[in-house]
Amino acid sequence: MKHPVLSDRIRLLVWWLVLLTLSLGQFILYYIAYGSYTAVSIPDAITSYIIISGIGLSLWYPFRYFNTGNTSVAANISNILASGAISVILWSFLTKLIVMAMIKDTTGYLEYWKITLPYRLSLGVFIYSLFILTYYLFESLARLSEKNAREARLESLVRDTELKMLRSQINPHFLFNSLNSISSLTITDPEKARDMVIKLSDFMRYSLSRKDEQPVTFRSELESLRAYLEIEKVRFGDKLTTIEKIDNNTLDVKMPVMLLQPLYENAIKHGVYESTEKVTITTEASLSEGILGITISNNYEDGMAATKGTATGLINVSRRLGLFYGTRGNLVTKRENGIFTVKLFIPL
Repeated sequence: MKHPVLSDRIRLLVWWLVLLTLSLGQFILYYIAYGSYTAVSIPDAITSYIIISGIGLSLWYPFRYFNTGNTSVAANISNILASGAISVILWSFLTKLIVMAMIKDTTGYLEYWKITLPYRLSLGVFIYSLFILTYYLFESLARLSEKNAREARLESLVRDTELKMLRSQINPHFLFNSLNSISSLTITDPEKARDMVIKLSDFMRYSLSRKDEQPVTFRSELESLRAYLEIEKVRFGDKLTTIEKIDNNTLDVKMPVMLLQPLYENAIKHGVYESTEKVTITTEASLSEGILGITISNNYEDGMAATKGTATGLINVSRRLGLFYGTRGNLVTKRENGIFTVKLFIPL
């Protein structure tokens, strides 16, 4: 750990100002103790201020050495008392030697120094205690910061792991359905099966190339979803149609990769697959007050309405939104007049 004062200009400035204030208090205290003003008071106060500042800054290094956490409480107390005694005595006598070397009236200063000595020692103990308390505070703040950083890294690791787990549930589910469809088409319509294999290859290339959770543009997601829907159109033919109402301003908005995929799988599974009627999947997107709103809707037969609420795809998307955006992201579903609607709200 770097020196908490020397490594920060603001702290160093505050350090000098606090000690300057204490030195002014020392000057007044000595004046009261001596009973009158003397010319040696000013050089004594200045010298004392400089020396105690240097001692205070240098105390950090023995403090860090003794306070490693490997020593007992009694040993720490002994070290603090010993370094305190050395610091206070060194400060008092070093001030005396330097001031006497600077002035001519050494006899007058010796008298001044002897009278103020008890006050010097008491003030030295007080200032030394402030140094130690300050360094304990800095160390506690540093440890708290390190703890918060570790917790943040752990939380990020857990979040990334859960995101990858959620995303890993998407590809196999879709792939198994597609392969089953291809297997059926190889018997009934080999040409459609071939077309579906090519489209599936293009779609899986996009999916597998996005191995991490870095956000992608809505434009990229739309292209992937169009490829997916083209695959399903090969599978269902005229039974499935799609409509897009996309605001061009939304295309460059970033979002989690393959976030929307489970919603379309859900619409296919509970809308197209289980319906005897034609199903239209409509996608709408617009920007409003810094929020990307995406609406995905499809018609369904009344008898199928109850199955929609238990779809794991909706839970998957909702959890990913929460992990990425916290409370700022949201997913809302609605059933009304034979239309099932999913609305996503993604902050920019």
